[in-house]
Amino acid sequence: MHSQTSLPLAHGAVASPSTFSFSSEPEPGGVEEALLQLVQDHHHVSLRLRDATEKATKDAIKKAARAADLMVEAVNGGVQEAFVNEKRIEYEIRALAATIARFSKQTDQWLSVTHSMNTAIKEIGDFENWMKIMEFDCKSITAAIHNIHQA
Repeated sequence: MHSQTSLPLAHGAVASPSTFSFSSEPEPGGVEEALLQLVQDHHHVSLRLRDATEKATKDAIKKAARAADLMVEAVNGGVQEAFVNEKRIEYEIRALAATIARFSKQTDQWLSVTHSMNTAIKEIGDFENWMKIMEFDCKSITAAIHNIHQA
């Protein structure tokens, strides 16, 4: 048997002497079986941890993709709304440009009509003035003929 000083010191809890069974014959495969059981347990725990890690990774990737999709939708919604507003504004600008062109043409027509009326009024004024001159000339001629006839 080994002495207590030759055994390596274990870290952690120390078993009480009542838990040890001292027999003259060691159990066949007891230590190997315990080590094998520890390795198998470690392997099973590692598999469960790997599966949990893979599941968490896949879940995180799905959630990140969903978050990215939601952000893209939020940004695209604003961009789409801005695009629709831009198209509406462009349509209104074209409509206003057409209205302005129509009003400009109508204003030019009104200016032409008022110029024609102004010219006609001037001509009427010239005609009235001509008529007054003609009336004065006729009166002068009539007075001269009347003076000659009386003389």
